[in-house]
Amino acid sequence: MTTALPPDAADHGSAAGGNTGDSAGESPAGKNVAGEDPARREGPGAAPGGPPPRRRRRWPRVLLASLAAIAVLLLAGAGYAYWRTDQALDSIDRIPDALPDLPEEEQPPAAAGDAEVYLLVGLDADETPEEGPVWEAGAARSDTMMLLQLSGDRRTASVVSLPRDTWVDIPGHGEAKLNAAYSWGGPPLMVQTVQNLTGIRVDHVAVVDWSGFRALTDAVGGVTVDGQRMNGEDALTYVRERESLPGGDFDRTRRQQNFLRALMTQTLSADTLTDPGRLNGLLNTVGDVVSVDDQLSNSDLRGLLWGLRDIRASDVHFMNAPVTGTDTIAGQSVVLLDHEAARPLWQAMLDDEMAAYLASGQAPAELGETVR
Repeated sequence: MTTALPPDAADHGSAAGGNTGDSAGESPAGKNVAGEDPARREGPGAAPGGPPPRRRRRWPRVLLASLAAIAVLLLAGAGYAYWRTDQALDSIDRIPDALPDLPEEEQPPAAAGDAEVYLLVGLDADETPEEGPVWEAGAARSDTMMLLQLSGDRRTASVVSLPRDTWVDIPGHGEAKLNAAYSWGGPPLMVQTVQNLTGIRVDHVAVVDWSGFRALTDAVGGVTVDGQRMNGEDALTYVRERESLPGGDFDRTRRQQNFLRALMTQTLSADTLTDPGRLNGLLNTVGDVVSVDDQLSNSDLRGLLWGLRDIRASDVHFMNAPVTGTDTIAGQSVVLLDHEAARPLWQAMLDDEMAAYLASGQAPAELGETVR
């Protein structure tokens, strides 16, 4: 069964290229997902006749859904004061009921042994409210989705980007683009949809607030990408670009992964870890950028911090989920996942055999040293 997407989710541009209205964070008609003009909204439930509407800033929808988990988890090696790290962890918002409430028999299997799988999500919402990313039906779609698998020995990590326009079955709604799941049902429906797609249980969720992205880049003193030093503003320009890239959204995803790799390298560099001012700024900024599910306690995060103390950017493998190409379905340009090619990838993540899979020649091409 095919159901209509929420207003504005059914864009008519190319899934791989062309302008589908996302560079400004709006639909082609200038509406948000709920079909409402953001400039006419004071807040949820604003009553008619209230104060004059204020225009809310819309932040570029960019990358780094995995930034939250990885940036936080890599800080232990700094040798910074224990109380300071704990204070930073306290500042991270927890998302209530972010994981699907399903009977155990309806859940897919968890990754083998001590391996863990995170779903990392970046949103195309307006500014995140002070109380955290409270989900509101139709208010936002997930623009960036990545699966992060941490190996059981915590020596490697694998990041797999899932195209936002992937045509999938969304429980209770029928077939639609993957990014519509968040709009319809928030984090739990997004997780359930990804679990059904991959056959892997998601252990935890991290959501990125793009409004803090520039501050995070600047907090580490900027990053160097392809020989060019970038501050936060430069980085946003780099990762937002799509129209001039031959592969459109696919090339933009590679840019996002490339920048994440560079940011991780800078985060782990002596320039950051031995500079109290930079490290303090990074710790302060992380809490403004990331929110995680309420099953991740400070103790859990500290355990991950310690477990990943030796990992480096070169130990993180970036790739895109394999696709067969794009198509037009119900007037929408969509991405078609290559299920046959993806099956061994999901199995390797599930079995914690990513190292062997990556060496087998079956894996999607990893992010290269040179990115457009």
